[in-house]
Amino acid sequence: MKERVVLSIIIISLVAFLIVFQNYFNTVWAIISLISFMFLYSFYMYCVQKYRKRKLKKNPPIINYDFHPFVSVFIPCHNEEEVIEKTVENIQKLDYDSFEVVLIDDRSTDNTPEILKKLEKEYKNIKILIRNKDAKAGKSAVLNDAMKIAKGDAILVFDADAKIKPEFLKTMLPMLEPADVGAVQAQKVIINAKQNFLTQCQFNEYILDTHLQLGRDAVRGAVELRGNGELIKRQALNSINGWNEETIVDDLDMSTRLHIKGWDIRFCSNTQVYEEGVITFGALIRQRRRWVEGSIRRYLEYAKDVLTTKDMSLRVGFDLIAYITEFLLPFWLVVEILFQAFRFVKGYDNCILSSIVMVVATAIFFICGFVYSLRKYANLNFLNSLWQAIVTSIYFLTIWFPIAMFIIFKIIFTKKTMDWGKTVHGVTTITLEEADNG
Repeated sequence: MKERVVLSIIIISLVAFLIVFQNYFNTVWAIISLISFMFLYSFYMYCVQKYRKRKLKKNPPIINYDFHPFVSVFIPCHNEEEVIEKTVENIQKLDYDSFEVVLIDDRSTDNTPEILKKLEKEYKNIKILIRNKDAKAGKSAVLNDAMKIAKGDAILVFDADAKIKPEFLKTMLPMLEPADVGAVQAQKVIINAKQNFLTQCQFNEYILDTHLQLGRDAVRGAVELRGNGELIKRQALNSINGWNEETIVDDLDMSTRLHIKGWDIRFCSNTQVYEEGVITFGALIRQRRRWVEGSIRRYLEYAKDVLTTKDMSLRVGFDLIAYITEFLLPFWLVVEILFQAFRFVKGYDNCILSSIVMVVATAIFFICGFVYSLRKYANLNFLNSLWQAIVTSIYFLTIWFPIAMFIIFKIIFTKKTMDWGKTVHGVTTITLEEADNG
């Protein structure tokens, strides 16, 4: 109910603002203000990244090799018979001597429990947990159950289709060592990018996310956990009472709660966790719908805490507020166009051309972001980057705008559900070596 009321107030306020603004001010100034804000914030991130890179080159960080915590690797499994054996085999190659693997079966209806039991006998460092059929649903509940049998001082969470390289932990752990750091997120990469149009767009989307996460990390902003490839201190987990079992996005919810408690989250682009991109439009919509709904709900749920906490830095708070606009922007643009179209049809004074320019300018801004990210992090040439950027921006417009609009109305007019929509794994046979060479 609280989320519904808060979102309703925000939407009503936004609509009222647009009505007043259009009656008394020139919409062009709104366009200039929006574009200027996005550009200046992006340029600020760019400058800080350049400065930090130069600074680290002159004074490389001192790595504390005595920081050698015991790590518990959590892998929740729900009907993962297609992928779990290969995933465990891959993780066992970690170049680190102090870790255990905790495999949790979450009420599977296939052969996953039997496979987990076989793996437990095969590897000495594996623990398994078979949850009861009437156990509480959701990844958060699974992870909280795993904490009861884990002995690690740090928790590393993977999806059941994750693939990593042996140096993964040794690269991540130094970033977790500082006392104020509660968690570190690895770069996520789509392993089957070449499988079809949708997986290629998801690959590009993750590359842009890498760029944004690096920017947030550089300015010590609100870096977010991504569920797969997240490394968390037990101390930080205990400080927020573990995972929230009433959310459909355990990673984003935890990110916000860690920030509110004053913990820093770092982003590690020097090591990657590879995962499968979904290959059908229906599966993609279900996945993105969950991400958008969970992300908006966590902002609404923790809005008061974000504004009132004394533990969170001003930079993190500003960064969190700035990124809320990515969900309000679709609503703003749609309402703006509808208002201006109505005034145009009625023959009233209107700024419909300015509104169209605003939409085009926003699209160009995102295209530029994609081009820069694809050239820097995917090593594509300019023309290929431009083409991929245009195509992915269309994909973005097609997927994110309608979903964001739908979720806003869903939160306001329907009851909250815990239907998180499992992502199907085992859709590709591509290996880590093939992905690196491709």
